[in-house]
Amino acid sequence: MAQECSGAGEALTRVFALLGKRWTGLVLAVLMQGEARFAELRRSIPGISERMLSDRLTELAAAGLLVREVVPGPPLGVNYRLTAAGEALGPALGALGSWAESHLDVLPTDRQNGSEAPASR
Repeated sequence: MAQECSGAGEALTRVFALLGKRWTGLVLAVLMQGEARFAELRRSIPGISERMLSDRLTELAAAGLLVREVVPGPPLGVNYRLTAAGEALGPALGALGSWAESHLDVLPTDRQNGSEAPASR
């Protein structure tokens, strides 16, 4: 007899509610390299709009994963850096990247454009 499915659990539900949003993981991955200004983040994540980047940075700050610091000018600027909680995601992001290199040959968006599905290894 098959075991009844009990769900993913509260902790994973919270994690994916935040980190499962498009661009969030990439913002974190770029900030793992060190603090950055908004324009640097925008250039480092091809395809993200300014509005989406602003939204993701606001969400990550509200979750306690990054800090927004105003740098007095001139020119006035804003730096973003990870908190200890944000930096603690480094090993998990690294593990996900390694898993993707081993198991994902094609991004899902590429399949929509007519490319082949990922090959299993």
